[in-house]
Order: sequence, then C-alpha cells, then structure tokens
Amino acid sequence: MKKRKQTGHLILKVETGSIGEELELEPGDLLLEINGNPVEDIFDYEYYVDSPSLTMLVRKANGEEWELEIENDYEDLGLTFENGLMSDYRSCCNKCIFCFIDQMPPGMRDTLYFKDDDSRLSFLQGNYVTLTNMKEKDIDRIIRFKLAPINISVHTTNPELRCKMLGNRFAGRSLKLMDRLFQAGTPMNAQIVLCKGINDREELDRTIGDLKSYLPYMESVSVVPVGLSRFREGLYPLEPVTKEDALDVIRRVERWQREIFAETGSHFVHASDEFYHLAGLPMPEEDRYDGYIQLENGVGMLRLLETEIREALKEEEEESPGEISIATGRLAFPYIQEYLKPVLERYPSRRVHIYPIQNDFFGEMITVSGLITGGDLIRQLEGRALGDWLLLPVNMFRAGEQVFLDDVTVRQAEKALQVRIRIVQSSGRDLVSAILHPEREPRAEEEGRSFPGAAYGYEGYELDSEGGKI
Repeated sequence: MKKRKQTGHLILKVETGSIGEELELEPGDLLLEINGNPVEDIFDYEYYVDSPSLTMLVRKANGEEWELEIENDYEDLGLTFENGLMSDYRSCCNKCIFCFIDQMPPGMRDTLYFKDDDSRLSFLQGNYVTLTNMKEKDIDRIIRFKLAPINISVHTTNPELRCKMLGNRFAGRSLKLMDRLFQAGTPMNAQIVLCKGINDREELDRTIGDLKSYLPYMESVSVVPVGLSRFREGLYPLEPVTKEDALDVIRRVERWQREIFAETGSHFVHASDEFYHLAGLPMPEEDRYDGYIQLENGVGMLRLLETEIREALKEEEEESPGEISIATGRLAFPYIQEYLKPVLERYPSRRVHIYPIQNDFFGEMITVSGLITGGDLIRQLEGRALGDWLLLPVNMFRAGEQVFLDDVTVRQAEKALQVRIRIVQSSGRDLVSAILHPEREPRAEEEGRSFPGAAYGYEGYELDSEGGKI
C-alpha cells in the first residue's frame, strides 16, 4: 500500500450492521478521498455517498491506505466522524452593535463566547447567518448541492446602515448574494433584529419592501426586538423597545401582511410574540403564522402552545394527584398561567404553582426562559411551595446536558430546593403530560423545542464539543 502525507476525517463510530462495518472500517480510521476528490465538509460527504457506487480512500490506524470500491446503492455507510461538520466552524467577522455575546459577563464557559456565522449550520441546525464571510464559491456549493432553506440575518437592506449595524464595511455588499440565491430558486428565510431609532419605522418598511421582491423564494421574514443585558458598558448605546415602539412595529408589519396576503396568499412577514406582549395585544390567530415557519425566532410560540394544550386535553384521561410547580421566564408567565386554566379546571386534584423568574444575572430586561441561570432559579424559589416536582423547559439547559448557563447542574438545583426536577421537552402536549404525570419519562418527539421562553432575537449560541447548538 502506498503512503501519502494527507489529512483526513477521523472516524469516531461505525454503526453495527452497516456497509462501513462490512468494509472493516473502524474508529480511528481516516477518510481521505471519495471518487478522487477531497472531502471539504459534511455536505461533500453526503453528496458523494448519495450514489449507486463510489470509490473511497481510507488510511487505517496502522498507516495503510485502502482504496475501497463500494456498491452502496444510495445507502448510508453508517459512519460517524469526530467533527460533525467535518470542518472547522467559521467564526463571525462582524462587530454587530446588538450582539448578545458581547453583552455577556466574563468568567462563563468558553463555548458561550464563540461567535459562529457559518452558513452550513443554517442547513444543519437552522441557524441564521449574515452572509458577510461567504464567497461566491460558497454560493456555488449551496446551489450545486441544492441546500435549503438558508436563514439570513438581514436586519436592514440599506447597505450603508447594514455596514453600521454589523460593524463590517462589506456588510452592504454581501446583500447581493441574495440575488444569486434568488436566481437559483434557493428557498430563504430572513430575520430583522429591530434596534430602536436605527432600523425601525421607515427603515423597517424599506427592508420589508425590498425583501418582498425576493418572493416566492424568500419564504418568510421575522422581526424581533433587540435583547439588552446589563453588561453593556463600552458598547453601542441602544435603547429598549417600548410599548409605543412595539405598537408601531405591529402596525407596519400587519399592513404589509394584508398587502402581501392579498397578492400571494402568504402573510410573509411576522412580528415576534415579544412585540405583541410589549404592546399589550393578543397574539395573532393561528392562520396568520403560515405554518409557523419562524417558530424558533419566537414567532407564534405562544399561539402554538395554546393550540397544543387544547389538543392535549382531548387525549389525556388520567392524572396523578399531587402538587407540582413550573418555573419560566417573565415573558411567557402570564400566557402559561392563562393557557393552563382549562387543564387545572379539568384536573382539580393536581395543584400547580407557576413562578416567573426574574433575570437578575443578565438584567431585568431579559425576560426569556432560555437565559435563566441556575443561581437565579434557586435564589427565587428557595422557601416557595414547590410540591413534589419542579417542571423546567429544556431551553434552560445546554443541549443534551442538565447544566444551566452558569454551570449549575440539575442535581445541584434539586439538592438546594429539595425537589425533583423534570425537564419538559417540546410541545404543549409535553407540558400537559408533564403536569399530569411528572414521574413519566419525557417523550423524545420534537426534541429541542420547549414551551415558550426561548431567546428571541439574541445573536449567538453555544457550540458543544460536537458542534451542537443550545
């Protein structure tokens, strides 16, 4: 066997019964090439493997190189690699005036400070990207591999203003990449983080109008308020969104919705739940959300929660009597309290305490449950009536782990509060099930979405050792 000095992708796991196992591939082997081509990342790998046959060059742990002729008939090879992306993550090259990572205190775990702006994670995890570190070849690969949808942090279509907001002199120029995606018919979604006095009012109308021109491939646009922590010393002076500001945003968004719906049958642009909360207005009806395309941006989470709770009540028949408690952010608190009334009326033997947690760690303007720390939770619930179980939404924790943002563990919180904690996954149905049967194991379905309180409009998220997002 010939020897080459060549880097590759380390195989971490080979699935039992897979083609990879039949080929005697093992953890520790290196994938070097497929069909004579280097493998840049997971998209290259999936593209080449999705074929009736292929040739793979592998370096074994002992240094031998095997050239394997594989008749896979489009079947997956059953290989898991050390790096899930099969490439280094691209960090952000912007200095956004609203970046939430810049508003975090020192001393937290290192992964919380990583600023990612990697378009590949848009397709893998639904992340929003600014396009500023993308080149024409990146667009070529998206078109070639037919990757979709791509989620774009637009914020404004005014080139000069976008340069200011993103702190990048090329940020306006990168908007032209959307033209190529449109011409190729690539589905897109857009996000606007609204900063008072900067990209609101007439600038917001300009942005929505410009994005409308990308219909039908621009499938949706969300408008979310900027999140401001108490750690803003030395940062760009931003003002919190007021009730009057929220009313103005909703008025503009709903005017565009009426116009675009009349033309296309799609409402297209959506104000996040937080704007309706700030404005003191009821959440829009379900049909206004166009299938909840922008759910992860906090658009429609509360309306969907109510719908799912009502649906769950049609299925649940039994209950475990007793006393439990629920903790959530201040934003979702009044809605959860209201939406659960039918549940508690139907099951009077189930006593439920619902507690809003004020965010002392990041500041009182942060009202979402996804940024609540274990320390705040413990301090505010000590001495309160908690019952046998405390229900917490999954977005309070690092993905796949039972650790809060401040590294407090579930076990530590249970010990401090003298209560068993149940992490609630996914939907309103999961919430109802956890209320009535907290002792049951949570369902794995729809993992990753919790009852409302996720971080609305906060750029930045944590990558774990395998590249997962929390």
